[in-house]
Amino acid sequence: MGTYNIPRNLRGETRILYIFSVKSLITTAIGALLGAIFYLIFAAVGIGNVGIVLLIIFALIGFAIGTVKIPFLAAFPVTKKIGGDSLDEIIRKYIKFKMNRKIYVYTKEEEK
Repeated sequence: MGTYNIPRNLRGETRILYIFSVKSLITTAIGALLGAIFYLIFAAVGIGNVGIVLLIIFALIGFAIGTVKIPFLAAFPVTKKIGGDSLDEIIRKYIKFKMNRKIYVYTKEEEK
């Protein structure tokens, strides 16, 4: 008899600090770096508390971009098209769409 590998669910094993996946940790760090820039600006002015709040808000936005998936809801036509995609994939597709400057026009030619 041969040996066979049994597939395992590795979903929980790729987590870092229980709530962070690798992708969400990276996007949280990017958001925190953007927030740190604002913190340095506001700390130089003398209102560092506002900078700390902005740092936390940017880190939370980065975490949301890395972890949130858009649900498939049949009631809304937008979620029918993007349901199941994560937020970072949607942002990436939108940027690629905006970078593509081609315009496709369909013209129906009449036959004579």
